[in-house]
Amino acid sequence: MKRLETIADRSGERLDAAVARLAGISRSVAAKLIDSGSVRVGEVTPPRSHRVTEGARIVVDLPDEAPPPQPEDIPIPIVYSDRWIVVIAKPAGLVVHPAPGHPSGTVVNAILARAGATPLPGEAMRPGIVHRLDAGTSGLMIVATDEEAFVELRRMMAAREVSRTYLALVEGAPPPSGEIDAPIGRSPKHRKKMAVVAGGREARTSYRRVEALPETALVEVRPHTGRTHQIRVHFSAAGYPIVGDAVYGKNRKLAHALGLARPFLHAAKLAFAHPITREAIELEEALPPDLQVALEAARSRQGR
Repeated sequence: MKRLETIADRSGERLDAAVARLAGISRSVAAKLIDSGSVRVGEVTPPRSHRVTEGARIVVDLPDEAPPPQPEDIPIPIVYSDRWIVVIAKPAGLVVHPAPGHPSGTVVNAILARAGATPLPGEAMRPGIVHRLDAGTSGLMIVATDEEAFVELRRMMAAREVSRTYLALVEGAPPPSGEIDAPIGRSPKHRKKMAVVAGGREARTSYRRVEALPETALVEVRPHTGRTHQIRVHFSAAGYPIVGDAVYGKNRKLAHALGLARPFLHAAKLAFAHPITREAIELEEALPPDLQVALEAARSRQGR
């Protein structure tokens, strides 16, 4: 870890812009450092939207440069592929890209092995990655294997032109349908967690109830934005946390009773126009065995 200490030389500048300029890094990298709690202004760790004052002392903890990821023979189900993109069914427990604590054994390592000598587009540590799933979330995920497709998919994601539908088992009895519109940012109490916070980034999630059970409900969820842990944070804040979520959930006994070792959250459907051919692509992935078993267990708790 390398520590950079500097003094703000402009008043009113956003913190992410100031850190990017003063540290000589991209604004997106600066924003990620701020969100992870690696940037302090004086003695506080403010959000990226914080406006600095001239003369403020800024401390940035820059991570050591990691070696580039290497190809690894990791089997991942391929749902769709062509010369431009690959859609995988990510297993639960598989991290998407290398990060501190997970230098290997990721989706990126597997995709590099599949690509062979063909270079992948994007950042060195996350080539081909245009969106992510949490490590504990299973399901459909798009990876770009071509530069033009990568750029277009990033644009489509930002423009919300890719429809993503999840299945989740939540605690309690949410209304038959609804929308959660609440900003998400880094938790002021727990810097490794996200939370609904004033001044956070716009976040919107809609859902419909598929099946009501005595203690839980199966819901179909559509996130309209792509914030970190968005679905998990929104349902927890609404009072219906994802069953099995050890970070944002409440009822660990229920998760244990259903045999869940991870959040009941599965990326079940993808619908989008192909970034190059514009062909309409609609894909669906059934619940994996562990979630299917948990759902049957939830159904069997009738009357308890």
